Amino acid sequence: MAGEEIEASPCHFSDNGQEPNTASVSTIIHRWKWWFMVAINTALLLIGQSGAAILGKFYFDQGGKSLWMATLFQSVAFPVLSLPLFFFPHPQNLPKHSSIQTLTIVYFFLGILLAGDNLMYSYGLLYLPVSTYSLICASQLAFNAIFSFFVNSQKITLLILNSVILLTVSASLIAFHSDEKTRKASSKEFIIGFLCTIVASAGYALLLSLMQLTFEKVLKRETFSVVLEMQIWTSLVASIVCLVGLFASGEVERLKEEMEGFERGSLVYVLTLVGTAMCWQVCSVGVVGLIYVVSSLFSNVVSMMSLPLVPAAAVILYHEKMDAVKVVALLLAILSFGSYIYQNYLDQNKLQQPEVHANSSPDNFRSERR
Repeated sequence: MAGEEIEASPCHFSDNGQEPNTASVSTIIHRWKWWFMVAINTALLLIGQSGAAILGKFYFDQGGKSLWMATLFQSVAFPVLSLPLFFFPHPQNLPKHSSIQTLTIVYFFLGILLAGDNLMYSYGLLYLPVSTYSLICASQLAFNAIFSFFVNSQKITLLILNSVILLTVSASLIAFHSDEKTRKASSKEFIIGFLCTIVASAGYALLLSLMQLTFEKVLKRETFSVVLEMQIWTSLVASIVCLVGLFASGEVERLKEEMEGFERGSLVYVLTLVGTAMCWQVCSVGVVGLIYVVSSLFSNVVSMMSLPLVPAAAVILYHEKMDAVKVVALLLAILSFGSYIYQNYLDQNKLQQPEVHANSSPDNFRSERR
């Protein structure tokens, strides 16, 4: 994509044939910078998300039992990377925020939704093999298409409809897969894990759509500081909700016993939780970066690129069986992802064509990518 655009926009010369058109050179440079930022943030998202899923399953497999603890560590590490980034210099010459009251309500609601969504993901990791969990998580792409249609007024094309159908078939194969040898949980626990992961996938897609709506209708801007601010406050609210749940459920009283009974020892127990928290934070920074550079909906699409990574890691690390049903489900999910990405590629090309020679500033180029 980038290569084709660059070849189509060579440096032009003035009438005397000697002076290059610096605007064209600047456009090329800014485009390469844009792709570089997309690549960096994509890598952070994929590494963080895959690592968090693997470590989260390791926590439960080795004797971890606290759902609220596993949920808390999905958001509690936000000060480690988000706060330092917030104090980096960035443009501020934009309109002021909405009222404090409005922002408080929005961040509080999104934070509660994030906490509930993370709890559902924890149930999924507890009861499902990590490869199955990852394949079911792919359903968030279908929910992304649905919520973006109703919440963000985005069109559902034949390619996106094809993507939704393929993901529905993929998830159905996993749901009705009856090979008990591939699971450690009972049938009832498998159903609970399956349903919770589906709900979590829908919740995350809804969360990103609502974030996009907040940027457009409430904040009316999507600068780096605004994106980070939303990440920080929603994570803070989610962490407080998880702490309340941890104490209210009584799980906090069993944490010492859980740590001492961890199969790999107390030190590994602590390192697993810390590693999980850091992986989720790295993933969050990638999400924030993609929201800033492209959009919140696009970050959801990119997160699905981890789909082949987690099952492969599960086979190597956990010796999980990748039988024919899982392989077919994986292939259908990858085809669905390809269909969705190709539709995004076509949409972006349509947006770029009228403005390819218009403006070469970073802000204008970034707006073209949407």
